[in-house]
Amino acid sequence: MSKRITITAALPYTNGPIHIGHLAGVYVPADIYARYSRLQGNDVAFICGSDEHGVPITIKAKKEGVTPQDVVDKYNAIIKQSFLDFGISFDNYSRTSAKIHHDTASEFFKTLHDKGEFVEEVTEQLYDQDADQFLADRFVVGTCPKCGNEESYGDQCESCGTSHNATDLINPKSAITGATPTLKETKHWFLPLDKHEAFLKEWILKGHKKDWKSNVYGQCKSWIDDGLRPRAVTRDLDWGIPVPVEGGKGKVLYVWFDAPIGYISATKEWAEREGKDWEPYWKNEDTKLLHFIGKDNIVFHCIIFPSMLKAEGSYILPENVPANEFLNLEGSKLSTSKNWAVWLHEFLEEFPEKQDVLRYVLTANAPETKDNDFTWKDFQARNNNELVAIFGNFVNRIAVLTNKYYDGVVPQPNRFKQVDEDVMAALKAYPSVIASSIERYRFREASQEFMNLARLGNKYLADAEPWKVIKADEARVQTVMYVALQIASVLATLSEPLLPFTSNKLKEILKASELEWDWTWDAITEGRELLPSEHKIIEKAPLLFTKIEDKEMQAQLDKLDASKKANESANRALEPQKDTISFEDFAKLDIRVGTIIEAEKMPKAKKLLVLKVDIGIDVRTIVSGIAESFKAEDVIGKRVTVLVNLAPRKLRGVESEGMILMTETPDEQLVFVNPDYNEKITNGLSIS
Repeated sequence: MSKRITITAALPYTNGPIHIGHLAGVYVPADIYARYSRLQGNDVAFICGSDEHGVPITIKAKKEGVTPQDVVDKYNAIIKQSFLDFGISFDNYSRTSAKIHHDTASEFFKTLHDKGEFVEEVTEQLYDQDADQFLADRFVVGTCPKCGNEESYGDQCESCGTSHNATDLINPKSAITGATPTLKETKHWFLPLDKHEAFLKEWILKGHKKDWKSNVYGQCKSWIDDGLRPRAVTRDLDWGIPVPVEGGKGKVLYVWFDAPIGYISATKEWAEREGKDWEPYWKNEDTKLLHFIGKDNIVFHCIIFPSMLKAEGSYILPENVPANEFLNLEGSKLSTSKNWAVWLHEFLEEFPEKQDVLRYVLTANAPETKDNDFTWKDFQARNNNELVAIFGNFVNRIAVLTNKYYDGVVPQPNRFKQVDEDVMAALKAYPSVIASSIERYRFREASQEFMNLARLGNKYLADAEPWKVIKADEARVQTVMYVALQIASVLATLSEPLLPFTSNKLKEILKASELEWDWTWDAITEGRELLPSEHKIIEKAPLLFTKIEDKEMQAQLDKLDASKKANESANRALEPQKDTISFEDFAKLDIRVGTIIEAEKMPKAKKLLVLKVDIGIDVRTIVSGIAESFKAEDVIGKRVTVLVNLAPRKLRGVESEGMILMTETPDEQLVFVNPDYNEKITNGLSIS
C-alpha cells in the first residue's frame, strides 16, 4: 500500500560550500531513503534548501567585505549545483531568503504569539561596546561550561555538542573585535520549553521512541532529565526575518526558529509548482515525517521544533530523526574555516563521473553510531578492491562473454543445477534484505549487503568458469550465462538507491529501456524474469568503474598538506618585539655582501654547514645552521648578506667568523636575506 512520506534534510548554511562531512552525515543517507521510498511506489516529498540567515552569514560577509546577500547568493548557487551534479534527488531545493519562506515563518511566529505561546522577557545580553552591537550566538567565542573547549560558540559547543546561551560561556570574547563583552539589557521573545516538558516526556521517553538511534534518544533524554528552560526565538540583528509583531523593530527571528520552518515553506513552494496541496505532507496523521540531520542538530529537531509544532497545533510530529555522528578527515576534524575538507564541487571537477564512488565510500564508512574517519587511502582501496574488482569485474566479464558467445543475445537456459537454483533463490531474497537495512536507517549495512550480491555474482561466474566449459559443454554455458545476466539485472535494479549513476549505466548496458516492463524490487522478489532470452544487450559495454592511481591520491594529500601548513603558519605565535635599541647600537653592525666559495657538511652535525665566504676584505670561515634546508653543493656561488663584525665563536671545534643573515617565508621555508644588487656589485659592499 502506497504511503505519503515527507523527508527533510538539514538546511546547509550558505557561508561555504558542501563538503564530505555534510554528505556522509545527512544528504547521502537521506537520498538513499528517498530513492528507495519512491521505488516502493510511495508518495515522497524530499525537501531541503539553503539556510541563509544567522550569524555565520554576517561574519562571512564582514570578512569578505561584501553584503550578506552577496554571500548567500554565491554559496546558494554553488551548493545547489553541487547537489544536482552529485545526484541528490530533492523534490525541491529552496532558500530561506525566498518570499514564501519569510511569509510562512512570519505567519508561524504570529500564530504562536497570538496564542500566547511566547514569553516576553527583558534580559541581560552580551554587548560589544567597540562594535556597538549585541553579540548573538556565533559573534561570541569562549570556554564551554560543560567540556572546557576554549573555542565554543555562543549557541553551541562543536566539541561536545551541548547547546547553551552566550551568557553561559566562560571568558567570552567578541568574535568581531576580540573585546571582552559587557552585559546590557534587551527585550526578546522566548519559547517556554519547560511548558512542553510533560509533552516531550510522554512523546519521546514514553512514546516508543526507543526505536530511534541511541545517540538521538540519549541526547533527548539528557536534555529532558536536566530540566528544560525557555529558549529565545529572537535576536538583535539586522540580517534575517524581522520580528513581525509590535516591539520587534531592530530584531529578527532566531535562525533556529526560522530554519526548520523552511521545510514547510519549501514544501509549499514545491506543491504550488507541481499543482499539489501541501498540507497533507505536514498535517495528515497518515504521513510519515522524517528529519535527516547531523548530531549537532538533534536538540533543535527533537526538542525545539516539535515544541513549536505542538504549540501551533495543526502539524504532525516526526516519526524518526535518524541523526548521524561526525565524519573526520585524515584523522582531524573537518573545518570550513581551516579549509580542512574535501569540497564537493572540487571533487566533482577533479573526479568526473565518480559520484557513485564517493557515495559508496561515504555509505560504507558512514558515521552512523560513532565518529568515523575518511582517508584517501580507503577511498582508493574501496574503489579498486570492491567497486572495480568485484562489482565492475563481474559486469564486464558477462558483457564480454555474452557478446563473444552469443552476439550479445541473452541465451536460452537449459537444465538448472542445484547451484543455479540456489543463486536464483538468493536473488529473490536480496530486495527484502536490503530493504530491511534501509528501513532501519542502517545504510552502511545496506551497502555491504548489496556488495555481497555482487560478490555472489562474481563467485558464481568464477566457479562456473564458462570460458573453460564452453569447449566441452555449450548447453551448460548457456544456463550459466543466463543466470549471470539475471544477477546483473538484479544488481541494476537494487543499486538505484545506493549508486544511481551506476544503476543507469548498467541498465544501458543491458538495454533495459527496450523491454516492455519496469524492473521493480517486487518483480525480483516474485521471481519474475527481468532479462528474457533473445533480448540483446549492448555490443561494447563501457566499464562501470575504473582504477584510481596512487598519483591521484597523492595530489589530494598534497592539497591537504598545503592547507595544514597554511593553518600552522597563520596560527604561529609571533615573537614579541625585543627591547628598543638606539641608532648608535645599530650603527655598530657591519653588514656586507659576500659570496660563498666553498661549503661542506660538518661531520656528525645534523644542522651545520661550514662555509668559506668571500666578503671582499677577506675570506671568512662561517658555521651556519642551514644544513636541513640546503645542500652544501647547492649554496656554492650564492651571494649572501653577512654580519662580519660578530665576535668569533667556536662551534664543534671550528671558529666561526661571522653570521649569514636568514629569514623564513610564510610557509616556514628558510631563505637567504639578499640585498638588491646587480651583477657588477662586488663583494664587500656595505649595507646601510
